[in-house]
This record gives sequence, structure tokens and C-alpha cells, in this order.
Amino acid sequence: MPEFRSGFASFVGRPNAGKSTLTNALVGSKVVITSSRPQTTRTVVRGIVHRPDAQLILVDTPGLHRPRTLLGERLNDLVRSTWSEVDVVAVCFPANEKVGPGDRFIVNELGKVRRTTKFAIVTKTDLVTPEVLGQHLLSVAALGEETNTVWQEIVPVSAHSGDQVALLEELLVAQLPEGPALYPDGELSDSPEEAIVAELIREAALEGVRDELPHSIAVLVEEMGLREGRSEDRPLLDIHANLYVERSSQKGIIIGHQGSRLKAVGTEARRQIEALLGTPVYLDLHVKIAKDWQRDPKQLRKLGF
Repeated sequence: MPEFRSGFASFVGRPNAGKSTLTNALVGSKVVITSSRPQTTRTVVRGIVHRPDAQLILVDTPGLHRPRTLLGERLNDLVRSTWSEVDVVAVCFPANEKVGPGDRFIVNELGKVRRTTKFAIVTKTDLVTPEVLGQHLLSVAALGEETNTVWQEIVPVSAHSGDQVALLEELLVAQLPEGPALYPDGELSDSPEEAIVAELIREAALEGVRDELPHSIAVLVEEMGLREGRSEDRPLLDIHANLYVERSSQKGIIIGHQGSRLKAVGTEARRQIEALLGTPVYLDLHVKIAKDWQRDPKQLRKLGF
């Protein structure tokens, strides 16, 4: 009888390398928010892959980057502490972008973590020709040699088309130690529901304002609970949340003309939250200003960083 395996794998890479989309493809459910703008992930969200023979826990870290703010430094510390505690670290290299200084920076940092098994994953393979993919795989192998990094595996995948995702899962599971399941069957993430809800609201808020707003949106769920006095077959989940921006001009952008933008954010976020939690939702959103919160230790603590 083959032994049960369980353990942790962390996907790392520069912002927008496809880490979150890959996590969602492996788990088969939307547990990590994905957005086409970089640096969307701020918290370490774990997705859990349940199999009859194994439990693979995916730790999704923020993209590592050269920090410009206190928030940036805290995120980078979070990444490094995660790397030393997992069984496999997999660096994601998007196939449609050349291997660059950002990748080299990450692989060099990873070199400081000795004991962890290292994978290279070439993501977004559906966006390039076989020739470009071949060149890219060679560049990734060369980067390993130049930085003295031993890649246990180099795996090309497309989370979008599903190509090689099952193979990647097999290879990751093979690296896990033998041991019992660490989470109850059926759990997809160990993030408290409030945290996942806050991330979904933040994703919806970022969607239409790509260029106007940098990463200066934080979301805090102030209250969340089932409305009292409703029958069991007609539940309604009340969620009251605040979106924090740094300046009043940003507040105007989020709210939009006569509140149209905020209304659209609420509609989209509610749709995602209902799909995830399976309950009708009443969502109450307010926009507040927290001046320069990314640089203020007190505000960062309040907002959960």
C-alpha cells in the first residue's frame, strides 16, 4: 500500500508570472485572486489539492520585488520566510516574456535557501510557438547553471488550457514527505472567509482602473454574518466592507460618476462571493481615505499587514 504524502509547495516569481492562475487550476476552484495587473496577491493564501494518495498545500506568496515602501519590505520578508518552510519552491517563468533581471534576482535570492527542492515552471505556454517555448526552456536551464541552482524539474504548463497541469501535480506530489493529511477533506484554503471575501472585493475594485490606481487599494471586511430572522431556506449573508485609498482623488475614481463605478464593483464582487460561498449576499461597500497607508506602520497593522 503506497504511503500517503502531504506537504507544502510555494509558487514564486516576479509579479504577474501566472502563479495565482496556476494555483487555481491545480485546486480546481477560485481560491486566489487573479488580475491582469501585477502584485495583486498580498497575503499568503494556501490552496489545497486533495487526492486519495496525497494532500498538496500550495502557498501563494506575493511577487518578490525590490521594495520601495514599508509594505514592500514586509511582503519580501514574508516570501523569504515561506521559502525556508516549504518542501518545494517552484519558480514561475512566463513563456511570453524573456528571462530577465527580475527572474535572476529571485533565483539568486532562492539560492540562499539551501535545503528546499527547486522546480522551474514555464507558465503561459499557450501564448507562444513551440520554437519560442524551446528557446525559453533553454534560457531557464541556463539561468539555473549560472546561479548554481539545481532544478529538480523544468516543467512547461498552461493553466489556461490545462496542458501539463496534471503532470505538474504528479511531480510536486512525488517530492512531498510521507505523512497524514494536514487539513480536513474538502477544505480548499485555510484563509478565513473574511480574508478571501476582502480579496475578491479588491480584485473587483482593481479591474476597471488599471492605470489610474496603483496598488493603493486595501479592503477591510468590518462585519460579516447571516442576517437574523430569515428562514434556513432563504439565508442572506450581510457583508459590510471598507475600501481604503490613499488620496481623495483616488476616492473619486473608485466611486465614479454618481457612484456608477462603486456600484459595478459591488455587483461583480457580490457575484464572485456568492459563487464561492454558495449563499446570497448583501454587500455594503464604503470608500475611505487612509493617507499614505503603504508607508505607515500603524495603518499597515490595522489593514492586516
